[in-house]
Amino acid sequence: MINLAQAQQKLVESCECRLESEMLALSNALGRTASADVVSKLAVPPSDNSAMDGFALRAADLDAIDKLAISQRLAISQRIVAGIEPEQLQPGTAARIFTGGVMPLGADTVVIQENCEYDDLEVTVLNTITAGSNVRPQGQDIQPGATVIRKGQRLNAIDLSLLASIGETAVPSYRPLRVAIFSTGDELVEPGIPLKAGQIYNSNRILLMGLCQQLGLEVVDCGIVEDTLTATKDALTHASDKADLILSSGGVSVGEEDHVKPAVEALGSLAMWKVQMKPGKPVAFGQVRDTPFLGLPGNPVSSYVVFQLLAVPLISALQGQSYSNPTHFSVRSGFNKAVTSREEYIRVKLERNEQGDLYAQRFPNLSSGVMSSLSWADGLVRQNIDQVIQLDQNVDFFPLKEGVL
Repeated sequence: MINLAQAQQKLVESCECRLESEMLALSNALGRTASADVVSKLAVPPSDNSAMDGFALRAADLDAIDKLAISQRLAISQRIVAGIEPEQLQPGTAARIFTGGVMPLGADTVVIQENCEYDDLEVTVLNTITAGSNVRPQGQDIQPGATVIRKGQRLNAIDLSLLASIGETAVPSYRPLRVAIFSTGDELVEPGIPLKAGQIYNSNRILLMGLCQQLGLEVVDCGIVEDTLTATKDALTHASDKADLILSSGGVSVGEEDHVKPAVEALGSLAMWKVQMKPGKPVAFGQVRDTPFLGLPGNPVSSYVVFQLLAVPLISALQGQSYSNPTHFSVRSGFNKAVTSREEYIRVKLERNEQGDLYAQRFPNLSSGVMSSLSWADGLVRQNIDQVIQLDQNVDFFPLKEGVL
């Protein structure tokens, strides 16, 4: 067996992005992957503008008034709202200006209206000011020539807003990765069909489809495959014709009815089998003809964990994305656990003590077939190989749900 880090590295290094690129309207690009860098042609903001409602003036004019020991009163020479081009500021005057309004030539400072007394004709500045205050300079956010989107970046709503701010209407994007999914096992039936003796419902199909759809992938549903070598080979061949990646669940162990490993070897090659992790030791990775293949365990918790820790890096590589380890942070252990010979991921729920410290409490049954434990859990605690977890020690926590803090 290889360890998890070695497995992740093998997956990422063995695959490359071969997806076609297209220009996609921003309104349709959410979740897609940029296929090229995007460089700004303009500055954002395009001109110096006011960050507040107030009065635009020359700080030097107020300094001159101070030296004469007279009231800091200036005539109001113009009114500037956002969206108009102002006139040059007349010396010794102020311009009434509103948030986003372009600074008039000659002005260098905005005094907020709360620090002024004013009417339609004059303004009196009540407080000492600092030159340059409350002005957003041209290019403060983005300079011309700046790279705002990197090739391989998965585009979220913020990225699309950033592209809109530099005037782009479309973004170069890879087409969605197509993933073929099938489950193996004669005991499996789809929900809605009455169960017979020895049968169980196929929960992995909807799990893997949902996880892929959350990543913006296009799913090819290949259904349930019977436990024979011929059927498994036929399913793999069909999937390789339809998709950029094949994901299967079940059939990757060493039982007499586990046919995935020999089927992959017959149609292509197997590069990895078994990873030093728990849950999820039986994992098969290879090529079916020219299509990458990843075989996940049949137990639903194992299937989920392997997807997050191995399928996600593989999917990232196939989309030209750089992979970064999942977000995690440190919490206190609320349990003891003996040494483990595999890198283990333990289902936990977070609780706070009276001092506000986060403690992770483990689910009582860590069987890889207990899917309800994932629904119950806030996240997973990682137990490293040969590590003993003791009560109240710091452990790495990986959230499963949004808003877990």
